[in-house]
This record gives sequence, structure tokens and C-alpha cells, in this order.
Amino acid sequence: MDPTGTRLRIDQHGWLRGVRRVLSPNHDTRPAGIAVDTLVVHGITLPPGRFGHGQVDALFSRTLNPAAHPFYAGIAHLQVSAHLLIERTGRLTQYVGFDDRAWHAGLSRFDGRERVNDFGVGIELEGTDACPYAPAQYRGLAAVSAALLLHYPGMNRSRIVGHSDIAPGRKTDPGPAFDWAAFNGLLDRACI
Repeated sequence: MDPTGTRLRIDQHGWLRGVRRVLSPNHDTRPAGIAVDTLVVHGITLPPGRFGHGQVDALFSRTLNPAAHPFYAGIAHLQVSAHLLIERTGRLTQYVGFDDRAWHAGLSRFDGRERVNDFGVGIELEGTDACPYAPAQYRGLAAVSAALLLHYPGMNRSRIVGHSDIAPGRKTDPGPAFDWAAFNGLLDRACI
């Protein structure tokens, strides 16, 4: 179930029903014959360490103003996205349909395969490696994960990983502040 108590469903085009959408141009079609079977958990804040400013929407939609903050000048040109963002309040925003390839993983490898974007779903949590994530985020992530596990038969719990797991040495998110045990407990309940 989502944070409001409603079970989430994915439609025939790979979109969660009833969640906020901000379309990102930073995606393309997955390679033919590649099944979606992995979920990558990320952490993001813009500017770094600050929450609730809506700037992730701007980054993923290529509307980030490089003059709005010194940090933005170095990233405004990036063409990146994720499938979904879960804010600290638990609000869900989808940028790319799960059936399409979002540009979230970068140089990556999982289970002996390169280019995790080809077969992975990327979910961003508003947060940092060192700041505990909010309970509403764990509930939202568990609800979305349960919907993904139901929708994509090749995905299983052992294929839910952190960005740091697929890009070790390059990425550290979602970081030590992410409580995998708490998430897995909520996922147990969401999958009932």
C-alpha cells in the first residue's frame, strides 16, 4: 500500500496509477528482449543536504537554473533521471514509465551484467547518506516495491539494491543512514 493506505498498481504502460507525474526527457526505450528485474535505491537532495525545494523535478526535467545555487552550475547540464522520487513527506513523483529506461545508474554493474539502466528501475529517496530517511519514505518505498514485484516477474527481493551496490567506489547512496532491515520489514507487510 502507498502511504495513504491504498495498494499501488502499475498500468499497462509502466506508470503508477494515481501518483504525481513530472515527465522527464531523460529516458529512452530499453533494449529489445531485456526484462526489468532489478530495483536500485538512490538518495538525492538539491542543493546537497537541503530538503523540500522541488529542485529534483527541475534537474530531471532539464529546467534547473544554474544561477539559483552555486552547486547547480556544475550539474544543470546533466541529462539524468529516475523513474520515481519519494520525498521526505512520502509524496511520490514519477518521471519515467517503468517500462522505459531512465538514466539513473550511470556506469554500473550488477549480477555480472553491465549497464543497469537497461534492466533496472531507479527510485530516488530525498535524503543523504548520513541523515536518517523518514518513516513515510520507507512506507512509500515498500508500497512501490511490492507493486514492482507483482508487475515484473523477473524481479525478486534479492534484486533490490542500493546505488552503492551497483557502482561501488563511485557512488555511496543511499548510504549508511538507509535502514535496510526496517525497509524489508515494511516490504514483508506490503507483499501480503
